[in-house]
Amino acid sequence: MLELFISAFITLFVVIDPPGCAPIYGGLTQDASPAQRRTMAFRAAGIATLVLLCFALFGKELLAALHIELDAFRIAGGILLFVIAAEMVFEKRTQRREARVEKIRAQHAQTPEVEDVSVFPMAMPMLAGPGAIATIMLLVGKAHSIESTLVVLAALAAVMLLTLIALLAAGWLVRLLGTSFEAALTRLLGVLLAALAAQYVIDGLRGSFGI
Repeated sequence: MLELFISAFITLFVVIDPPGCAPIYGGLTQDASPAQRRTMAFRAAGIATLVLLCFALFGKELLAALHIELDAFRIAGGILLFVIAAEMVFEKRTQRREARVEKIRAQHAQTPEVEDVSVFPMAMPMLAGPGAIATIMLLVGKAHSIESTLVVLAALAAVMLLTLIALLAAGWLVRLLGTSFEAALTRLLGVLLAALAAQYVIDGLRGSFGI
């Protein structure tokens, strides 16, 4: 069970990327008061957790209703995660996030009030995006008992708790880590995610063709 927890934790941590989301959140909420930043951080983490929990618990039924086999979802999910991993390695994901920040900053400049960014873009798609949704469904799909499912959900809870802490400490983390460390960490996590994505595709092919 400990091995499953560590595996699920690392996978979710890499996909959700709390250290990478912290500076984005800091940029989006730079005009907000400390109380507003705390409120939006709790709301973003809470909504993202609920979204991922719903897909974790009911994603299998959704696939069954759409007549999609789990192995096919493993292959599709692995390909999707590999694309995300490639973007992380070549910093395309960071550039896209920064472009989204600049767009929302421009919107803020046109309106005097502070816009609530907790639901969009923080909760979705930054925290509970397609990659995270696919990952939690794949992890729960591999769990063959209630105990294993609870372990995966515990890993999700741990990652989301760290994400909340990262959002609350966004300004401090940016000053501590710096942009160079963040870029290096993102690329390292991207390589690990690429390997995990390849494994999902291999597992899906084995299950589909009995290799």
